[in-house]
Amino acid sequence: MNKLEWKQKRIKLNLGSAIIACAAVLVVGIIIGANCSKWFSGSGVQFGIVGGNDWSALDEVYNKLNDSYNGEIALNDAIEGAKKGLVESLGDKYTVYLDADESSDFYDDLHGNVGSGIGVEMGLRDGYVRVLRTLPDNPARKVGILAGDILYKVNGEEIWTESSEVIAQKIRGEEGSEVTVTVVRDGEELDFTMKRETINNVSAYVEYDGKTAIITLTRFDNDTGTKVQQMAQEFSKKGVNKVILDLRGNGGGYVSAAQDLLSLWLDNQKMLIQKSKHYGDSTTSTASGKAILKDMKTIVLVNGSTASASEIVAGALQDYGKATIVGESTYGKGVVQNLFNLSGGTTLKVTTAEWYTPNDRSISGEGIKPDVEVERTFEDINAMKDPQLKKAKEL
Repeated sequence: MNKLEWKQKRIKLNLGSAIIACAAVLVVGIIIGANCSKWFSGSGVQFGIVGGNDWSALDEVYNKLNDSYNGEIALNDAIEGAKKGLVESLGDKYTVYLDADESSDFYDDLHGNVGSGIGVEMGLRDGYVRVLRTLPDNPARKVGILAGDILYKVNGEEIWTESSEVIAQKIRGEEGSEVTVTVVRDGEELDFTMKRETINNVSAYVEYDGKTAIITLTRFDNDTGTKVQQMAQEFSKKGVNKVILDLRGNGGGYVSAAQDLLSLWLDNQKMLIQKSKHYGDSTTSTASGKAILKDMKTIVLVNGSTASASEIVAGALQDYGKATIVGESTYGKGVVQNLFNLSGGTTLKVTTAEWYTPNDRSISGEGIKPDVEVERTFEDINAMKDPQLKKAKEL
C-alpha cells in the first residue's frame, strides 16, 4: 500500500468515526436543548404533549442523563447543540443553523467581505475539499499552492473532514499574521507558510477582447445585477457584439440579483418556477423594459462549482435560446432557501422550495448540462490555460 492509499484509508476510517461521534452529540444535543428552558427555572422536566407531538421519550432519556451523568452540563453549549442537532436531523445538507460567529462569517462571504486570508477558492471534489484556483497576486499563488491540492491541515490541525466554509474560517485571520497550510499533492504532504493579506473580492467585473465583453461574476451580491446592468449600458459605445458571461466557480447568492441580471436578456419573462410544500407553487419573472442584450450573441461559461443562483441564470438563458452554455455540468442545487435571522445574532438557512427552469426542468443533483462540453483540468488552471474560454471566443 503506497503512502496515498494509506492516507486515503486513514481518512475514511477517521471520517467514519467522526460521523458516528457527531451523530451521538446531535442526539444528546436535541434532548438536552429541548429541556433547557426547564433548567433555568429549576423545575422538573416533563414534556408531555408539545405542539401535538409526544416528547415523553425525550423525558426518559434526559432524566437518566440528569441523574447519572458524571460531569457538568454547559447550558449555552447544550442549547447551541440542540439547535444544530434539530436542524441536522432533517438530513438536508442545505438547511443549516448558524451560530453567531458562523452567521457573521456567512454574511461576510455573501457580500465579499472575506477579510484577510491567502487568496484561494476551494470546493468539494472527489470526496475532498480542494483548491479550485488561486487568486492573482495573493499569498497562496506566491508560495506555490496549486489548483487540485487537497487541503489537509491548517497550523498543524487536521481539517480534511471539515466543510469548505469551516476550512476557510480557519485560514482567515489578522492581516500580517502567519498561517501554515498543509496540502496533499500526488500523495505527498506539503507545508506552505505565508502571511495573510487583505483579499479584494469583487462580485463582478468586465474585460474586453476586441468587440467581445467578458463578464465575470464571482457571486450574486445584492447589487451584482445592478453593476452588470451599468456595465452593459457601455457596450454600445464600445461596439460590443458578443458577450461571454463567466459563471464558473460562482456558488450563487441572492435570487433577486439573478433576476436583475436576467432582465438584461429576458423582457418580463418567466425565469423560474418554485414548488413548495408550505408556500405552494409560484413563478418569478424578470423586469420589463431592461432587456438591452436580448439580441446580443451570448456564451455562458459553467463548471461543477456553478451553483444555485448561477444555475438559475444559465438554465433560463438556455431554455429561451438566449445563450450557448459552454463548459462542464453545473453543481445541481435546485432548491430555494430563505434566511431567518434569529436571536443572539444566529441564522437559520432553510430550504423552502424546489425551483425549476422556465421549461419546468429540475436540475437537482444533475445540474445544467452544457450545449458544448469542454473540460478544464487542474493542470490547465495551473498552467494558466483556459480551453473553455478559448472555445467561447471561437463560437
